[in-house]
Amino acid sequence: TGAVVLHSKRLRITRAAIEAGSGRSAQEARVVEHQRFEQVALLAAQPLWAGHNYTLSIQYVANLSDSFHGFYKSTYRTREGELRVLGATQFEPTAARMAFPCFDEPAFKARFSIRIRREPKHLALSNMPIVKSVNITPWLIEDHFDTTVKMSTYLVAFIISDFKSISKVTGHGVKISVYTVPDKINQAHYALDAAVKLLDFYEDYFSIPYPLPKQDLAAIPDFQSGAMENWGLTTYRESALLHDPEKSSASSKLRITMIIAHELAHQWFGNLVTMEWWNDLWLNEGFAKFMEFVSVSVTHPDLRVEDYFLQRCFDAMEVDALNSSHPISTPVEDPAQILEMFDEVSYEKGSCILNMLRDYLTADVFKAGLIQYLQKYSYQNTKNEDLWNSMTNAKMTKTFFPPTIQICPAVGSDKNELQGDGFCRRSQQSSSSAHWTKGETLDVRAMMDTWTLQKGFPLVTVTVRGKNVHLQQERHMKGVDSPSSTGYLWHIPLTYITSKSDTVQRFLMTTKADVIILPEEVEWVKFNVDMNGYYIVHYEGDGWDRLINLLKENHTVISSNDRANLINNVFQLVRIKRLSISKAFDLTLYLKHEREIMPVLQGMHELIPIYRLMERRDVDGTEKQLKDYIVRLFKDLIDKQSWSDEGSVPERLLRDSLLLFACVHRYQLCVDKAKGYFTEWEKSDGTLSLPADVKTAVYAVGAQTSEGWDFLLSKYRLHSFSAERQKIELALSLSRSKDKLQWLMDQGLHGDIVRTQDLPYIIVFVAKNPSGYHLAWAFLKENWEKVVEKFELGSNSVAVIVTGVTSQYSTRSQLAQVKEFFSSLEEKSAQLRCVQQAIETIEDNIEWMDRNFEKVKTWLQNNHL
Repeated sequence: TGAVVLHSKRLRITRAAIEAGSGRSAQEARVVEHQRFEQVALLAAQPLWAGHNYTLSIQYVANLSDSFHGFYKSTYRTREGELRVLGATQFEPTAARMAFPCFDEPAFKARFSIRIRREPKHLALSNMPIVKSVNITPWLIEDHFDTTVKMSTYLVAFIISDFKSISKVTGHGVKISVYTVPDKINQAHYALDAAVKLLDFYEDYFSIPYPLPKQDLAAIPDFQSGAMENWGLTTYRESALLHDPEKSSASSKLRITMIIAHELAHQWFGNLVTMEWWNDLWLNEGFAKFMEFVSVSVTHPDLRVEDYFLQRCFDAMEVDALNSSHPISTPVEDPAQILEMFDEVSYEKGSCILNMLRDYLTADVFKAGLIQYLQKYSYQNTKNEDLWNSMTNAKMTKTFFPPTIQICPAVGSDKNELQGDGFCRRSQQSSSSAHWTKGETLDVRAMMDTWTLQKGFPLVTVTVRGKNVHLQQERHMKGVDSPSSTGYLWHIPLTYITSKSDTVQRFLMTTKADVIILPEEVEWVKFNVDMNGYYIVHYEGDGWDRLINLLKENHTVISSNDRANLINNVFQLVRIKRLSISKAFDLTLYLKHEREIMPVLQGMHELIPIYRLMERRDVDGTEKQLKDYIVRLFKDLIDKQSWSDEGSVPERLLRDSLLLFACVHRYQLCVDKAKGYFTEWEKSDGTLSLPADVKTAVYAVGAQTSEGWDFLLSKYRLHSFSAERQKIELALSLSRSKDKLQWLMDQGLHGDIVRTQDLPYIIVFVAKNPSGYHLAWAFLKENWEKVVEKFELGSNSVAVIVTGVTSQYSTRSQLAQVKEFFSSLEEKSAQLRCVQQAIETIEDNIEWMDRNFEKVKTWLQNNHL
């Protein structure tokens, strides 16, 4: 060839040379840049021959990036108010090319050898430990880092800062350190202990040692996503890593543990074995999401993480039911399309279908398949089918590993029993004795292709006639004129229990329609036990009435996950006109007696958005009736809450959500109590220690007055409140003053008082506020260019803003405004997937309101709690 083409973005190349073989003189090469493709070509004086070795050397200069990607600049203020600067990297997916010219694609793996020059007051970190430091001048030191293992460019990382650290060594001898700005080092202990436990867990679980000598976790003051899995130097948002034992709530502890578990899982899934191209990003992300759940349930049983897994699947289904969804594995070409892959479908849906597969194959076979996959493809790149083949082989050879001995924490009255991979589950759903009624031959790939290569998910309609259960599957689709779902077929691992047997029965459905014959007639049947499957179920005939009756009479007969699953399904079915809204509301009546976190949160999750839609219309007081209904539904539970931090993690999380809900929706008892706390706190000038789990509610009420808002803001700016930034941001965005809301968003864009990384959430908080939704839309339109420049087209941050600002719109004029604005932009912006999702959601909302508004009104008049 006469040219070598590399990626390069915003680098000014001053000289390039090509040297053939060692000792031969280097020839100057001409450099041609193609900006739109983010590439440069080095044109050689003589042709370069296949099979020969050449060394390229390139001299270039660049500025530190002022966005959140590439090699970028971050700042923070010390306790004394001094502004300090640091440099950090974020290369995934396509920004390594902003720091050095390279083949910036995941399949090009290489070893990286890095040297960094810095002032003596700074320290430099990279993927590997420092081998030696050389003094170049009295004011300049050069650090030489050890050469990395073979890896993709997007995992290279370096940080130059004045961070402090604390360290420990794992049971397997890996040095773990947590780095943070010096003033916050006392908040690093929780993350350090969690990381030690989790890294040890993964080394045992995968039977593959962690290949690097160290693993650093660094909290970066400006960081766009939650965290990044750079090999040996994982980076985090401060709120995703730092935990203040005095001030952080239970939900923050849960979040930090999950995020560390996610990034450390990537050291194997993603770093050691990498997807060949971004179309299979889910192989990295779906797995890391799934492994959070497997690892944390064993290392931190007190967090009860298995209780929250199904919430992910509900979130994924919300997006996946739209026509603008995409298959888990989907072709992508340019950087914006690649960024769009970092969404609920790759992460949440990916983890849900893996959970379903594990339930189907049994934990032992699933784990054996994973280990086979990781060992076979270490330091290589893979495609979807490589994973399925490993799973099928594991099933054929039935390789079983000795179970880890571990005692399950006794939680509630459920009988716990341990499965082969040390994962605690209720005994009635033990999958080790799983027997799938269908032929015994198993082709994992044929089954899983139906879940990864087509978008959406199935709706299974169940009709019980005597002992016969008739089943039918079709694609579940929201939308006014949804295209026909013919041609969609899934291999669905169905599970069910009945009024006569709580032993989980299993049936693999591979055709459009099928029949199961029960041993005897039953009063009710419940499919998708504990929501281990990624599908929804409609019970034809009187099936729903029987389940609603069961919930009314004795809801604890089925598990809390099953109850949450029914609440979710019933409202989904209203969306697609299979059930009336009054039937869904009939089901919610039982919630008055519900005490478990998942069904309560799911009930709120379904009812509050309906209230929000009605609140926007502001007609005839129906929205007030609905709000009163929701408050009365949970009143007993709210009244029972102690304003403290006692109880198990699920109890604490529930308290946090319930009190915030009650106070924001002006339930007087809650408001008065919160006011009392806020006044005391204000009197103490913020020194009074409030229980962490009631803070959000207290701040939310305090921020309603102008003085309270100003006082909160003054605390927000202080160093000592950094662990509570998000709680205070939420409270500030609940103000009824338009000026204050506008100021908050402007500050987020400016980035001094409110960090720009928090802007997406703030815009969405303001959009949910009845006094702020016009402002949020105007802000989005006015600052579109700036937002895109800062967060990048296609990024999740931009998607959060677009869908969050418009999710409560339900009028034709709002739809017209949204369409008009986005079609006025250049093609790339107009065609973003999040724009399609926003438009579909508004259309769906309009249709829903037209069809159900009057019915909800009538139902509320007839049903007084």
